[in-house]
Order: sequence, then C-alpha cells, then structure tokens
Amino acid sequence: MKRIALSFFCLTTMFSQSWAQIKDFSKPTDQYFEISKNLEIFSNIFKELNNAYVDPIEPGKMVKTGVDAMLQELDPYTNYFTETDKEEYEFQTAGKYAGIGAGLQAIDSNFYIGKIMENTPAQKAGLQTGDLLYAVNDVVLKGKNYDEVILLLRGAPGTDVKVTTISSKNKEKKDIKITRASIEIKAVPIFKLIGKDKKTAYVSLTQFTQNCSNEIKQALDSLKRLEPNLNGVVLDLRSNPGGLLMEAVKICNLFLPKGQLVVSTKGKNPQNDKQQFTENEPWDANIPLVILVNNESASASEVVSGTIQDTDRGVIVGTRSFGKGLVQNIVPLGYNTSLKLTIAKYYIPSGRCIQALDYSHRNPDGSVSVVPDSLKKEFQTKNGRKVYDGGGIEPDYITKDHERNTLLISLQNSGQIFEFATKYYNQHSSIASPESFFVTDNDFQDFLNFMEDKKYNFKSNSEEMIVVLEKMMEKEQLLPSAKTNLENLKKDIANSKKQNILKSKDDIKQLLSAEIASRYYFEKGGIVNRLYHQDKELDKALEILDNPSQLYVPVLKKK
Repeated sequence: MKRIALSFFCLTTMFSQSWAQIKDFSKPTDQYFEISKNLEIFSNIFKELNNAYVDPIEPGKMVKTGVDAMLQELDPYTNYFTETDKEEYEFQTAGKYAGIGAGLQAIDSNFYIGKIMENTPAQKAGLQTGDLLYAVNDVVLKGKNYDEVILLLRGAPGTDVKVTTISSKNKEKKDIKITRASIEIKAVPIFKLIGKDKKTAYVSLTQFTQNCSNEIKQALDSLKRLEPNLNGVVLDLRSNPGGLLMEAVKICNLFLPKGQLVVSTKGKNPQNDKQQFTENEPWDANIPLVILVNNESASASEVVSGTIQDTDRGVIVGTRSFGKGLVQNIVPLGYNTSLKLTIAKYYIPSGRCIQALDYSHRNPDGSVSVVPDSLKKEFQTKNGRKVYDGGGIEPDYITKDHERNTLLISLQNSGQIFEFATKYYNQHSSIASPESFFVTDNDFQDFLNFMEDKKYNFKSNSEEMIVVLEKMMEKEQLLPSAKTNLENLKKDIANSKKQNILKSKDDIKQLLSAEIASRYYFEKGGIVNRLYHQDKELDKALEILDNPSQLYVPVLKKK
C-alpha cells in the first residue's frame, strides 16, 4: 500500500505540474474550467480506487491504460512512452537497439521468426525464419500484442533471453538461450551501379535515421568514383516509413541548390511554425534523378519525393505514397516518461500538405476517412505542373493500378507470401544466387494450390460496395427479395478476384522470389533479387534515364 500511496502522490504532483503548464491565459476561461474539472475528477477516481477497491491496484499500469485510451481519440502517432518504451523510439531515430537481431511476423494471433539479420545473436544461435516463436522466458506469446513481444525480446546488451521455438519443418519444440547485443540497422543496405552500361547509380534507403544523408552521399561518391560519367541516380524509398525530418532536408540538399525551401511546418503554437531550407552546396544539382515510392513510403520519404516533385528536380515512379503529413515532437513528462505528440502539419514547396487521413473529423463509429477527391486542392510545381494535396504523393509514372496493388498488399499483410516462402525454404536446401534465382511457373502453380485453403483479407472495391448496398437494403427492408441476386453477384466477384490473382502473376512471382531469396541471403539478398527480376518500378526508372529527351525532360515541363 505504501508503494500505491507514493505512486498516487507522484501522479497528483505530476497533474499539478501539468496544470501549471496547461494554464495559458490567452485561452477562454470555460476551456480552463473543463480542464480543471476533468483533472480533478480523474484524481478523485484514482483516490477512491486506491482507498476502497477490493484488490490492490497497479497505479502505473492503470495510468498507462487510461492515457493510451485517451490518445486513441487523436492520431496513431501521438503516444505515451514509459521508461521501457523509450528504446523503441530511439530505434526509430537512430537505427539502433539492444536485442537478438530478428524480426517478427504476426499471423492469426501467433508470432513467427521474421527476417534474421546477418552476424547477429539470432543468426549465431541458429534461429530459422518461419519457425513459430512459442514463448520468451517461458511466457507463452499466443494472443499477445506485437509491442509486448518486442518488450520481452529486447534488453540490455550482454543479458540472456530464452526463446522457445517450434520448427516449421519437423514441429520440434526447443529452448534456445540467446545473449542480447547492440543491433544496428543499416539505413543504406545496398548501393550499386545498374543498367545496361552500368552507368546508373542505385541507392536503397530503408529509414531516415541519424546521418543517413551522409550514408547516401558516401554511397553516391563511391559509385561516382567507379563511373565518373553517371547517366542518373535512382533513389529507392519504397516501403521506407520515414524518420528524422532534418535528414530528409539534407537528402534533398544533395540534389537541390543552397537556399531552396524544402518543408514548412505549421501548428497551433507559433513556435512550431518553421521553414527548413537547404544549407549547403548540392552533391549534384543537375544529374537526372528518379525516386521510387510505394504505398508504404511515408512521412520523411514523402518530404523527399514531394519536394523533388514540387521543384521539378526529378521524376517520381511507383504507386501513390502513404500520405502522412504530420510532425511529431517528444515532450518529457518526468519520471523517465515522455509524450510523443503531433504538433504540426508539414507542407512541401508547392504549399500542399499530403496528409491522407483526417483524424480531426472522425466518423460516428470512430473510423477515419480519407480526404475525398472533391475536397483536394490544386497546387502547382515550380514549372507550373498540377499537383494535389490530401492524398500522398502521386507518382509521375504509376506502375500498378490500385486494385492490383491492394491485392499484393493483402497477400503480404495476411502472411501468405511469408508462409509459402517458409514452405519453399523447408523443401530446398539451396537456391541460385540472388541475381539468378526466380520462382518458376510450376512454383506459382504450387502457390495457387497453397492458397486454396487459405484466407486473406483482400476486399475489392466491388465487394466493399456490396456490403454498403446490403446494409442499405436491409434498412429499407428490400434485402429478402434481392438476396439471391446479391449472392450470385458475390460469386461472380469472387471468380473475378481469382482472375485478378492470375493477372498479377508476374508481380506475385516477384514478391515470392524476393522473400525466398531473403531466407538464404538475408535482407540484402531479397533487395538484390528484386533488382534483377521483373522490378517494374526499377525497369521504368532505367527506361526513363536511358531516354531522357523523351521520358524525363517532357514530364518536368508544364502540361
């Protein structure tokens, strides 16, 4: 009880300190009253629970639960960090953490060993991608959330953790002791000369961590020494979730002249209204530049691709980016806790904000809608090209239609690509080099057979419309008479979905090949495999750089 009383005292002290910070006399009095009243109610509830609840309470856990529930009303990027959570943020910004060096794949409430990094404790201990991660330190993982599992696996370098795995090959269950180490993720896992004459510089960036701009510059310097007459640069930002905003500014500075506006931030408080300009002379302000993006390219990735598009400095290739135009800041709260909160929106040089989801106007059911096309505003690039806000970065060259891209995302997110790669790995002791390996048509047929009894969450636009139509007809009491027709329509759509899988054969084979190659040759092997086999975005980039007068220069002119 003493611990509870002490925690309660700390909590009320923190509230008092917070109230002093909240009290800004430029705000209406009634808002202060609401804040003061609700803080007092919260404090009184906590006091009564502490005094009278039948069982002992855990103050820290209860506050975390309450704060997390409160923040769910906002956006998914505003988070409360306890002392144990801070390492996750440091990993996102610095690319370092202490753990075992293996990713996780969640499928149906279970966790599987994901990609294993080379020369890490996980590899040295013999962990196998695709094996079920049954328990960590005898804590069974089924049904737990991702963050809980990560917390169990991570710890101080030099400490031991026991993992219990079940082999995907022979179902053998075994305990493995692993000594944690400091793990550093390379922001630039691969850079190389590509193209017919090996005159194109290719650089892949997986996250915007500290000094990643220097890593890119060093990679470009290295490639330019090998080939002084480069015909262009391909910067691959596909599936890059973002990171540090200033690193995005510095990467833009590699290709834009000194003094160019890159990004503006605007928030409720004037101190969050800032403009970021390039500060140095560029690495090369004229070399043709192509940036690759997809639906998982977000935040800082969109600052770079959007700024390059707005300044007509390069061409964007791929699929529409994620659409995250929100800026976060870390605020210390005391007791080694902190709050990561959204303080502003960012705007790229044309003046547009690419935020796709409107968290400030939720639907009655709590869901969030995308900004409708009718509300998107038109802006102009430096050369007068039309661009739009409210929906991510739309590439200058789009390589996949929305329906097909949604199918591919679903196959990955539901774990079907991952599970088939595990099955393949267990049946083949070795494969060709990443440059040479590619799944065959027979392998693709095996995948179709494998999919027969699998569920995946891909819903076509037609299916979503059917769901809406059914609800409307049910309200209007028209559903019974139309049920047979609707069921037949659903069957027709299901058959069409199967045809979509066949139409996406080449894309699916590419995903399978890269996933399988990563099992034998780690992450770098998967990236290299994708570069050499049916990479539509990269192929288009090379085509553009090989034909600049027809495919590069005209795109950057006013239409």
